[in-house]
Amino acid sequence: MSRSTIGMAEALSEYLVRVGTREDDDLSALRRETASHPAAGMQISPEQGQLMTMLIKMLGAVKTFEVGVFTGYSAMIAAKAMGPGGRVVALDVSEDYTAIARRHWAKAGIADRIDLRLAPAVDSLRAMVAAGEGSTYDFAFIDADKTGYDAYYEYALQLVGTGGLIAIDNVLWSGAVADPTAMDQDTIALRALNEKIRADERVDIVMIPIGDGLTLALKR
Repeated sequence: MSRSTIGMAEALSEYLVRVGTREDDDLSALRRETASHPAAGMQISPEQGQLMTMLIKMLGAVKTFEVGVFTGYSAMIAAKAMGPGGRVVALDVSEDYTAIARRHWAKAGIADRIDLRLAPAVDSLRAMVAAGEGSTYDFAFIDADKTGYDAYYEYALQLVGTGGLIAIDNVLWSGAVADPTAMDQDTIALRALNEKIRADERVDIVMIPIGDGLTLALKR
């Protein structure tokens, strides 16, 4: 029993990944390549990926979208979790980052399950709503520019159906959200969104201290 969340020393973190996750060869290869990328810190952890796999399977999801693709690990997670009948809409603006993603998706045989759209995410999300896709998605993952999170969250609420799940990454922001002296725009945006979601009666919520903090919002 514990009254608080256990801290993660490096040895314990390694144990968690080794014993508590089932990362297949495709995911492991993508994660290893991304580890040498200059922006490697943008990738989610394998234990967070394992949690997302479990959630997507529990939802019985067949249609998901994500805002922020980077090198494609989270999109691969969703595509594999849903299986051949699933579809991921993946939104990003970077040709360079997503070139790595495309290569690994093709090698894993899942490229046909992922619809990559390179454009500002708000434009893509607005187009999805305008196309009549409201309440048709089962799961959404938000992991992009922090000042855009509020808009992405509002669009996600329109696009996921009742009982659909929105997962929002980096909500603890290395502890900065709890530091009153941290006043950069990213921290301010995350702090405001965290408070907003806490009071939002449209969703049931839990904030999990996994990775850099993950909020799960279940649409009522």
